[in-house]
Amino acid sequence: MFSPAEIWGLRPDGSNPCRHLKCYKENKRERFLSPEETERLGEVLREAEREMPSAVAALRLLLLTGCRLSEIQFLRWDYVKDDCIELPNAKTGGRVVPLGPEARAVLSELSREDGNPWVISGKKPGTHLTDLQCPWRRIRERAELEDVRIHDLRHTMASHAVMNGVPVPVVSRLLGHSNVRMTLRYAHLADRDIEAATERVGAAMARVMEADTGP
Repeated sequence: MFSPAEIWGLRPDGSNPCRHLKCYKENKRERFLSPEETERLGEVLREAEREMPSAVAALRLLLLTGCRLSEIQFLRWDYVKDDCIELPNAKTGGRVVPLGPEARAVLSELSREDGNPWVISGKKPGTHLTDLQCPWRRIRERAELEDVRIHDLRHTMASHAVMNGVPVPVVSRLLGHSNVRMTLRYAHLADRDIEAATERVGAAMARVMEADTGP
């Protein structure tokens, strides 16, 4: 606020006491759900369907599509097509998010309210869901996921995609990244599968080479 105050004439020029301070560089946080954690979350979401249907639908869509929270919160029915979501106001420009059978099933189970353009409806008629943090805290606690943020669901989708053999450039497009370098953080996950495959192949070859075929 000191710099704007100088611009507005509320402080003398060059009087910002913070001008020589350097921002602390934080390490990027990498967190995604393991298969076991994802299973626990799925169970809790099923149990919470009647209690908080809009929140459960939003969380499922975040996991299944890799969309950003804002893209799901402000998702309109006219953005939803048969097999995709068309996001004209996405962070990196308009993009298309493919919908798999599971995501389409979530959308098909949502009821459309007359006069409400929003897919994830809020408590008041004609509104969208405004707060997913409170429901998420309850669901997270029940699933024993203490350090997981909503944004980590997006990381989870991307991480599991890479671990299941989806090429990083394809994952980049699924996430709507403007540059594939933003997606390279997940590349090391593919290396784990390569290492595991190498070990399996090596063990198999060793068994063949050491087999006693007889005279």
